[in-house]
Amino acid sequence: MTDRFETHEHDVLIIGAGGAGLRAAIEALKFGAKVGVVCKSLLGKAHTVMAEGGIAAAMGNVDSADGWKPHFRDTMRGGKMLNNWRMAQLHAQESIERVKELEQWGALFDRTDNGNILQRAFGGHTYKRLCHVGDRTGLEMIRTLQDRGVQLGVDVYMECTITRLMKDGDRVAGAFGYWREQGRFVLFKAKSVIICTGGIGKAWKITSNSWECTGDGMALAYYAGAELLDMEFVQFHPTGMVWPPGVQGILVTEAVRGEGGILRNKNGERFMEKYDPKRMELSTRDVVARSIYTEVKEGRGSEHGGAYLDISHKPAEVVKKKLPSMYHQFKGLADVDITKGPMEVGPTCHYMMGGIKVDAETAASTLPGLYAAGEAAAGLHGANRLGGNSLSDLVVFGRRAGEAAAKYAQSASMPKIDEAQVSAAERELLAPFERQGGESPYAVHRDLQDTMQSLVGIFRVEDDLKKALAALLTLKERAAKVSVEGSRMFNPGWHLAFDLRNMLTVSEAVATAALARRESRGAHSRIDCPETDPVCGKENHIIKDVNGKMSLSTVPKGPLPEDLQKILEEA
Repeated sequence: MTDRFETHEHDVLIIGAGGAGLRAAIEALKFGAKVGVVCKSLLGKAHTVMAEGGIAAAMGNVDSADGWKPHFRDTMRGGKMLNNWRMAQLHAQESIERVKELEQWGALFDRTDNGNILQRAFGGHTYKRLCHVGDRTGLEMIRTLQDRGVQLGVDVYMECTITRLMKDGDRVAGAFGYWREQGRFVLFKAKSVIICTGGIGKAWKITSNSWECTGDGMALAYYAGAELLDMEFVQFHPTGMVWPPGVQGILVTEAVRGEGGILRNKNGERFMEKYDPKRMELSTRDVVARSIYTEVKEGRGSEHGGAYLDISHKPAEVVKKKLPSMYHQFKGLADVDITKGPMEVGPTCHYMMGGIKVDAETAASTLPGLYAAGEAAAGLHGANRLGGNSLSDLVVFGRRAGEAAAKYAQSASMPKIDEAQVSAAERELLAPFERQGGESPYAVHRDLQDTMQSLVGIFRVEDDLKKALAALLTLKERAAKVSVEGSRMFNPGWHLAFDLRNMLTVSEAVATAALARRESRGAHSRIDCPETDPVCGKENHIIKDVNGKMSLSTVPKGPLPEDLQKILEEA
């Protein structure tokens, strides 16, 4: 019986303890739900801390002309009109209130001379819109939300990996997983589940993402029968560290450019003049990333194959005050003083615009009882996310998901979980120990990262995408035969053996959708289809598991209401 394992019951179970998961927990608690939050790592170590530059909200503290309408317009234009317009509207309208709420809960933002929250410029934003705490905004946000959640009494299960969603008929019934430390299995029963597990960056070789970002939530939802949306859109942040090799890919915040940083090639040329003479370094991330990539490809790259980003023309005390993390990061990791000379930077796999398809109002997936928010959910950012919109996304839709999941739980009975599902989940996890002589999961992971980096990167072409899909098929066969040695205690090889399934699933979804989108739009650049196709711009790609096979379908986007269309047409 299912009582063989440690079991916990909750009204609302939240998988992921970043900004979206914690904000969802706070809201669900407000509606009287018994809430559990499961995190793969330690509480406070969420990837939200990597969002350093600021949280986008049209407060108008620095540029009084700003408001939700220009923010909506910038988000839609940045996403190349593929965004879910209702999500973009709600996000622009509600992010202001969510920032004020963070402030009320104790977040310490940088201030203007008259005491308002200070806002800085960022790529793709018409006005100075990013509320910030130096270049440590995500860290301050996590600290604030974590303190609030703990104070309100959320149950937190740390260092626990969820491997399968449980179902009762067509509805979600909870989740199965294991404690990473001891390897013991654990079962969670829940009336509703919210997925807030973040991104997929560890499927690429060069990434700003931490070890946790293996596409877990998207894969969990996919295997439970939910739909994924627009999986071809993977954002490569223009500026990650490129040297020394051990720190390759670590994020260099866009705040460096927001505070006046200049990009130059090895000839000293300010090359963004060629690619976007109007916005220069503050162009959208897809444009800046492709520009750096092109400069390197054409032989004008920096010493170690990137570009030079220079903020040293600003006074040293200003740089240290505005960008303390970057100053210490480069001093400690690369022995570079950014107040005296340039940083070397290059594109790094950073953020997933695609993910679980959700309803704009409630963050509900297509599977009853399952919700998603943050990077694991899709729709808000369209084909390309603007910097700073990720943090406001977390709190706007984290709150909505928490409310909707709690209300769903109020009218639902505690579901039943049958023994067959639990036994299958257990067998799945034990299988790598029972195989003899299989290859190491590390070898498969290395080849997966090489495949995605070289064939499904910043620029794509049909032949490469077909090669990638063939390679992924072989990698799936290899992953099904990996073996691990030792016990279930402290066994990172075993953890990776399971993470591989999730990374291979999301990688296949990305390559499948990228092959189907025969145009270039936002973060998806097809060398063989360089133009933007107006017909494709009215269509989203849906990926679903159909009888154990990945199936892609195209659905038309809903029409934009007239009043919002007028906002978009304004200069």
